[in-house]
Parts: sequence; C-alpha cells; structure tokens
Amino acid sequence: MPEPAIAVRGLSKHFGPIVAVDDVDFSIPMGSATALLGGNGAGKTTTISMLLGLLLPTKGTVSVLGEDILRHRYRVLPRMNFSSPYVDLPRRLTAAENLRVYAQLYGLSNIRTRLRDVAAAFDLGEFMDRKVASLSAGQKTRVALAKALINVPDLLLLDEPTASLDPDTADWVRGYLKDYQAETGATIMLASHNMGEVERMCDDVIMMRAGRIVDRGAPAELIDRYGRTNLEEVFLDIARGNGHGDDWQKAAQ
Repeated sequence: MPEPAIAVRGLSKHFGPIVAVDDVDFSIPMGSATALLGGNGAGKTTTISMLLGLLLPTKGTVSVLGEDILRHRYRVLPRMNFSSPYVDLPRRLTAAENLRVYAQLYGLSNIRTRLRDVAAAFDLGEFMDRKVASLSAGQKTRVALAKALINVPDLLLLDEPTASLDPDTADWVRGYLKDYQAETGATIMLASHNMGEVERMCDDVIMMRAGRIVDRGAPAELIDRYGRTNLEEVFLDIARGNGHGDDWQKAAQ
C-alpha cells in the first residue's frame, strides 16, 4: 500500500481537565481530498493544529508526508501549507509584502514570478499594494489562499477556505483548488461548515463530535447510510448525536 499523506494514531489533546481530542486514529491517502467535519468544539481545529505541529499532543503520533511531525517537523513544513480566514496576516504589511515574506520563508527562488502568478490566479492585482488592514473580509480570504499556494504544496490544510467570499468567487475558488489538485497530485484536508462545498470537493469525510471520530465515508455513502438527501442533514444528525456513529466506532475497532 502507498504511504499515506497523513497517519494519526491514538492522538489526544487535553487542556487541563478539558479533553479536546480523544484517542483519534485516521489516515489520509496521498492525492485525496478529505473533509474533517464537526460542530463547534468537536476538535477539528485542535486536530489540524497538531497536524501542523503548532500544538503538541498529550499523547499519540502524527506522521505527515512520511515524517514524524513531532520529531522532524522542519523536514516536511516546506511541502505543506495552511489557510484560514480566522488567522490574520500581518495587517500593517501590504498584500504583496505579505506574500513576498512567505515566499522568502519557503525559500522560493523566483519570487517575483511566483507572486505574479498567484496574484493573477486570485485576481489580486488591484489591491496588491494595499495594506491588509484596509482589505475587505473576502479580499483577505483571497490573499490567504494565495499565501497557502505560494510554495505549490504537496499537502494543503484548509479551514473554511471560501468564508466571506461571494457565491461566484467561492465557486471559482473551489474549481481552482480541484484543478490544482488534479495538476499537482496534492492532498487536501478541508474543514468547512459549507456542506455543498464538501460534497463538491471531497472524496472522503471524517465526522467528529466531542473530540472523537464518530463516522466516516464518502459523502454519498454517508447520505445513504443516514437515509438523508444531502450532507447537511447528515451533519445535523451527527452533531445532535443521532444516527450511526456508535455503530461505526464499533466496526472501526
């Protein structure tokens, strides 16, 4: 079997008496697009933070692109990137200055060309020289996505990638990300509350509740399993503790 892009075993994170992630196991195949879903407080952001090496787990192991992220984080960081509209870029820098800094951090050789390419891809030209503090929420999201692709990553972790975008731009971004994945073979892990986005972009869905994985499957499989018409209805069932989660956990064990 090919080596997975991500392999997590027994992963837990405690904040004092609070258990944010509770003994989680999963693997993500290379070249796949997987959604990590759950309600607020389900453990998604904490899990992604541990995949990035930003948080140390209380216990468990994390392998990313064949490397132990806890021991050899800096071997793999150049091959991955992350975007979230809830993580601010330096507000006093312009969009261009932000992207140039990140290009330098990733050690890119032809920075001017790469900035030109991502600016064109995300239609940033009109505000590349404006400070991030002056940009609208949707413009900031587009700059954050350009930053996430600046190093042409093999693994892309996306938290609400189309938040604050108008429907037309959001639809274009989803298509762009799918085309990027097809061209490069990149692996995408997506956290989103937009279930239509998940159905369009993802091959596989991991559902979390209260720090644990409670179900997993392709979007169509989950819809069929829960007897629903769309993934949003499945999400509501799982978030409210209804459905087949306990049965799935027993089968997984």
